[in-house]
Amino acid sequence: MSLRPSRAVLGNAIVLALLALAAWALLRLHLDGTWWQGAPSARHAQIAVAAVLLYALACTAVWWRARPRDDAPTGGSAPLLLAWSSQTGFARELAQRSADALRAAGMAVRVRGLHELDAALLGGTQRALFIASTTGEGDAPDHALPFLRRLMAAPPALDHLQYGVLALGDRSYGHFCAFGHQLDDWLRQHGAHPMFDAIEVDNADPAALRHWQQLLGQLGGGASELPDWSPAAYQSWTLLQRTHLNPGSQGGPVYWLRLRAPAEGQVQWQAGDIAEVGPQHAAAHARDWLQARAFDADELLEDGQSLLTRMMRSHLPSTVADGDLPGLLAAVQPLPHREYSIASVMADGTLDLLLRRQLRTDGSPGIGSGWLCDHAPVGGPVQLRVRRNENFHGVPADVPVLLIGNGTGIAGLRAHLHARLRSGVHRTWLLFGERSAAHDFHFGEELRAMQADGTLARLDTVFSRDGGAHRYVQDRLLAEAATLRQWIEDGATILVCGSLQGMAPAVDAVIEQVLGAEQKEALLLAGRYRRDVY
Repeated sequence: MSLRPSRAVLGNAIVLALLALAAWALLRLHLDGTWWQGAPSARHAQIAVAAVLLYALACTAVWWRARPRDDAPTGGSAPLLLAWSSQTGFARELAQRSADALRAAGMAVRVRGLHELDAALLGGTQRALFIASTTGEGDAPDHALPFLRRLMAAPPALDHLQYGVLALGDRSYGHFCAFGHQLDDWLRQHGAHPMFDAIEVDNADPAALRHWQQLLGQLGGGASELPDWSPAAYQSWTLLQRTHLNPGSQGGPVYWLRLRAPAEGQVQWQAGDIAEVGPQHAAAHARDWLQARAFDADELLEDGQSLLTRMMRSHLPSTVADGDLPGLLAAVQPLPHREYSIASVMADGTLDLLLRRQLRTDGSPGIGSGWLCDHAPVGGPVQLRVRRNENFHGVPADVPVLLIGNGTGIAGLRAHLHARLRSGVHRTWLLFGERSAAHDFHFGEELRAMQADGTLARLDTVFSRDGGAHRYVQDRLLAEAATLRQWIEDGATILVCGSLQGMAPAVDAVIEQVLGAEQKEALLLAGRYRRDVY
């Protein structure tokens, strides 16, 4: 996998350059025999002083980069803790990259090695991300041993902590991601609340790391606009349909898109999988930008792409010399991918997406939703890649399923409903929430038909702007506590799809309140409680 240089890598390069200059200065002194044969000349003294200063600068740079860095708290809350555990340095590099992404979104972050954590630090942290490597036969990296002795052996209360885990491993070895899962289990067992299911990374898998980067953007308050650490290998799909589903809604517009797979190559997916989309600028906007700076938009580049195509898929630099093509190509960075839950199964004949048009703080449309909702021409190409999401795949047909989602989270749940409809199963309960029944009941007619034919044994809806006893899905779930307990006793699996910041943690809290922390953990370990959150 190819990762672009981060600040940490550039910092290493600077340190090495300083050390190299110091070594060169000392070598000059050594080769100049007169230095050893008599009193030093003024030139020798200058070289010696320069060597000492360069060495001191290099040492200072090493200390500066290695020092613990704490950003100032924002909004009265403590900085997010980003803890790493690494045997080879890769987890530490990912931690630095993750911190850069969060800081770019305006979040305060403190980065620590796992060996630097103590009870006081964890006790004063409200949100934490852990990046954990596994070494040997499922062991923790060597430097993490103090953490295992001090904290894991005598853990503090962690009921206040929300966390996420990125587990690094290699499937060619036994005990894949063992320490990452051990850490995840330990956090849950001592009261901490996972913001999302642990993400496994097999041998630096680029798709898993892109998913992690997407979640970092969501934690920062919106999708990241930083380039992907490792760009996806997209295929060209055809946009067949774009339908505005909620005209008149108080919320943002929601669109249903249907896409046809490329003719070349076999593309497969199943319920629970994710579409990675490569967004683009509108062609007219990119052409105007190029022409305003004296570039030929139709000029062909070495890879056969036109300059227009390259710029449609790239960030447009804020400064570039007019007509300087080499300078432009050196400056551009590809637009980051966007992830969407797939809302259909292969037997439907199309890959369906459901997304809300997002707006930035300045009122302009988001990178991904702006492209798909406003600019991508129907009948034209969309760059897309299917990513397997095994943790959210379906369950056997004889297993009851409780589907919980809000907003556009109905997309991932709809795919499961279509799969179960084709399997002829009927023990499915859907709990869905949105703003208003009149405008925001996405796929409402389809869902009512499933209820009528028995595919849905239960359909419970909650619309927050319509009044009623319950405003949100978590309220309705709590009101149905007895039914929830009965379904779990009957062997049901819970699948949750929707917002990371609001609905998912609230539903998680209700499940723990109704079933107890011990039974919730048992469901997680058994794969009977799974989440696809964004």
